[in-house]
Amino acid sequence: MRFHQPAIDYVARRTAEGKTKREIIRCLKRYVIREVYHLLRPAPRTSPAKS
Repeated sequence: MRFHQPAIDYVARRTAEGKTKREIIRCLKRYVIREVYHLLRPAPRTSPAKS
């Protein structure tokens, strides 16, 4: 929230909407977890093509 410009912009926008710092941090954590989940999730398996 101090050095990452997109996070700084997000915090400023949410603060203007009336969110508390605690709510903003909760939202940021949820966003990060969604990003990490998609990176860690295994790719769907495909069956080999039959010739």
